[in-house]
Amino acid sequence: MSYQCFQLTVRSKLALIEMSQPEKLNILDERALQELEDVLHRLKATGVKAAVITGQGRAFAAGADVSAMATMDAAAATAFSRKGNDVFQQLEDHPAIFIAAINGFALGGGLELALACDLRLASTKAVFAQPEIGLGIMPGFGGTQRLPRLIGPARAKEWIFTGRRYSAQEALEAGLVSKVVEPDQLLVEAQALGEELAAKSGPILALAKQAVNASMGVTAAHGGLEAELFGRCFTHQDAREGLQAFVEKRAPIIQDR
Repeated sequence: MSYQCFQLTVRSKLALIEMSQPEKLNILDERALQELEDVLHRLKATGVKAAVITGQGRAFAAGADVSAMATMDAAAATAFSRKGNDVFQQLEDHPAIFIAAINGFALGGGLELALACDLRLASTKAVFAQPEIGLGIMPGFGGTQRLPRLIGPARAKEWIFTGRRYSAQEALEAGLVSKVVEPDQLLVEAQALGEELAAKSGPILALAKQAVNASMGVTAAHGGLEAELFGRCFTHQDAREGLQAFVEKRAPIIQDR
């Protein structure tokens, strides 16, 4: 089944979700978030046990739509962040097991999407970053909660505060991904893992997932705080300048206000 931003293929109890806007590097705009929510509802209705999510082209997902964010005020930015947090929380709470097959750029919201999945495999060509700080903003789709849970708070702060890019091997060493494979083997490995999971009891997988997630001690309420702080970024001149500079393809002039 095709959406504008996704292509969904369901085979028995295993689904393949492909982000299908390679010309836009599979950006996660408001339409993409709404379509992803629709996909999650559809998968729940079909009783899928496992799903592989990947991107077409050279990106897994290169983040949110910066051009759209550059026009947002604080209220709109908070609402956008809440929407992303809500959809990604639905993914994290979904009874199916989600495997992110990270084929290329996983930046900003794209990395946050991978973080919301249960398992992550990466191509040797994958690149990871939370680059929002360079735009004068911060992660807004759950990155401030999920990244520390996966790689530890000290390392997560380094990723978020610097905005640096990291290779697949560095992501493996940090514990962000469980395996790195050659590009032509990524979907093969991810779907084989999905098939293995689909052979298990669906209800028991869902209960095990719920138990592990509960052990992390982080709830949807934390996403509300992140959304509030994300929106507050947009009250600062540095956010407006950083976003506009990105759109104009120039270096931002930071004024610390």
